[in-house]
Amino acid sequence: MSEKSLTAYVGSMQQLASVRPISYTEGRSGGMRAFEVKCGPFHFTVMADKCLDIADFSYRGINFDFLSKPGLMGRNHFDTHGEEARRSIMGGLFFTCGLENICPPCTDGGVNYPMHGRLRSTPAEHLCADASWTGDEYRISLSGEIREAELFGENMLLRRSITTALGRRDILIRDIFKNCGYETQPFMLLYHFNFGYPFLKEGCRLLLPSVKTEARDTDSDPSRWNIMDAPAPGVREQAFIHELRADSEGHTFACLVNDELSMAVKLSFNKKYLPRFMEWKSTAAGDYVMGLEPANSSIFGRLEQKKQGLPVMEPFESREIEIKLEIADGPEEIQAIQSHPLLQ
Repeated sequence: MSEKSLTAYVGSMQQLASVRPISYTEGRSGGMRAFEVKCGPFHFTVMADKCLDIADFSYRGINFDFLSKPGLMGRNHFDTHGEEARRSIMGGLFFTCGLENICPPCTDGGVNYPMHGRLRSTPAEHLCADASWTGDEYRISLSGEIREAELFGENMLLRRSITTALGRRDILIRDIFKNCGYETQPFMLLYHFNFGYPFLKEGCRLLLPSVKTEARDTDSDPSRWNIMDAPAPGVREQAFIHELRADSEGHTFACLVNDELSMAVKLSFNKKYLPRFMEWKSTAAGDYVMGLEPANSSIFGRLEQKKQGLPVMEPFESREIEIKLEIADGPEEIQAIQSHPLLQ
């Protein structure tokens, strides 16, 4: 609807769409700043104090994200200390891993590199949030800067924007990374998307244009990589490494489908910048989650990636990466994804 037509029905556009700065006051999340976004059927929270990652996410009142046992939390003193990082990995819709390391913690050259890196727990600054008409589209946008830096060390900058619009069912995450220092720096990157109940349940299926699938370890059953099973106590996590097919420009995707709800969530990204992809599947009771993880580096972490050569950014080099999250609603939209040329 046009602005003139739609505003005839509402006193304030905040009835339908808004972005509000908030802060939490109790428990592990106490003191954390965030933005609460409402945009038609979307409702989600962007964590200002944790890399502008998205925590809670729901569509039409149905929760899509996974939260680990500690629940919503801000930055903690154990965030960047080896295996202790497990106590601060809360999940959420996604968190950003890097830039010196992704996946397991390690010690390299006498330096300790934390699990999934430091970026995910770095506060943002120069924050902006807006909700306004652009022509006949009511848009919501958030942006800010996240800096990973050290005295006598790196000076890496991430400028992130998150945008959506009323009447649309997609969210665009646009990241611009820049090496603001005078030395070449490692650039390991992984986007850790985490989907949970009630969107995720037994029978959910994963659609990937996968041309090659490998189990990460012996606990992973490659015959069941694309199907979600019911939760059961004590089940070990599973992980699968996929080589994805892409079009001539490098575009590819991953899609998780709930046929019972007739809904799906699709992640679109470019394999030129995120050539690796891991699926993380846990059917353990209480830890029930499906992770979709596009990356530019080995999911075995820094030490393994060094054998192949660390991805790097040169001084004052910039790199732009986009990921689009879309919701498919209804059998016809799901069928359209299943008919995608990359899946044929």
